[in-house]
Amino acid sequence: MMLVLTRKKNEAIQIGDDIEIKVLGIEGDQIKLGINAPKSVDIHRKEVYLEIQAQNNAAANLSLDLLDLMKESQSEN
Repeated sequence: MMLVLTRKKNEAIQIGDDIEIKVLGIEGDQIKLGINAPKSVDIHRKEVYLEIQAQNNAAANLSLDLLDLMKESQSEN
């Protein structure tokens, strides 16, 4: 379920105690958001986040493939 809110320039949304999202500007069909969050919280544009996830999955699959090859190599000896 998605919560849908309407905000105007300089209005904000609070998420928990630590995260604030503020509308800084509106230019045509784009808005500028400011996000105030602890340094421990990773913040990415969605397309960047999805790319990071894809790269992590590819690296994990490569590691599993290498482990399988090592097991096969050891069983042949």
